[in-house]
Amino acid sequence: MKYVITLGSKQYEVEVEESEVILSGVTEAPAAAAPASAAPVAQMPAPAAQSAVPAAVAAEGIVIAAPMPGTILSVNVALGDAVKAGQVLAVLEAMKMENEISAPSDGVVKQILTTKGAAVDTDDALVVI
Repeated sequence: MKYVITLGSKQYEVEVEESEVILSGVTEAPAAAAPASAAPVAQMPAPAAQSAVPAAVAAEGIVIAAPMPGTILSVNVALGDAVKAGQVLAVLEAMKMENEISAPSDGVVKQILTTKGAAVDTDDALVVI
């Protein structure tokens, strides 16, 4: 199959082979190499990995996970603290920006699964309320 991709004001023709590869139940069509004159074509990101939180933890409360990879700048709650919806639980630095991780609902902090300075990935559990 041939596709025309427009990047900025330039158009590139890309040809994709119509074969299928099956990996772990996921079907994907491999992309053919782009012509030497073409700009690189962005690949689709891999599906997000499942959270590393055990099912028992998730069943006990609401798991607040990191929305993106980054570094924890601060943890603003302690175990047993009562929190209100919208209260900042932690601050995550990602891409040179500080992102406030807020409680989605009222509750009590049951677990704190991260610390200041910790590097976290997308969907890593931070706090359970």
